[in-house]
Amino acid sequence: MKLHDLQPPKGSTHRKRIVGRGIAGKGGKTAGRGTKGQKARRSIPAGFEGGQLPLLQRIPKLKGFTNPFRVEYTPVNLDAISALGITELNIEVFVANGLARKGDFVKVLGRGELSSAINISAHRFSQSARSAIEAAGGSATEVALPFAVRPPASGNQHQNR
Repeated sequence: MKLHDLQPPKGSTHRKRIVGRGIAGKGGKTAGRGTKGQKARRSIPAGFEGGQLPLLQRIPKLKGFTNPFRVEYTPVNLDAISALGITELNIEVFVANGLARKGDFVKVLGRGELSSAINISAHRFSQSARSAIEAAGGSATEVALPFAVRPPASGNQHQNR
């Protein structure tokens, strides 16, 4: 037996009754809906709950706040940096080794330990990471972000206000 040979057993499926086609036979005139009333008509809007305040009106609107100027950083820990075995690290090296994506802002965090001096250039450093790098004899250089005060707002916002 193949998939295209499958079919339901005889008598298990029935044709849907076609109603509302004149007064001849079953399903004419009122088409099985009884007489009058809301259920006899097609006037119930989607989401109508019988006069109760609908769900879409009951749930709260405008909850919370999303800062359009938030700066997201990709975290890179010291243990991942020491596993690379490279002494000079910058944003391009992070991207080439899969620790960050192109265009990401990198923040170096302090998990792990450094055994040798490493010179790192990144957008931000945590205090623990900076002290661990300098204690190992390396240097932590902050790279300037590509915008002066804050990142451009995302979304459809008017520039001329």
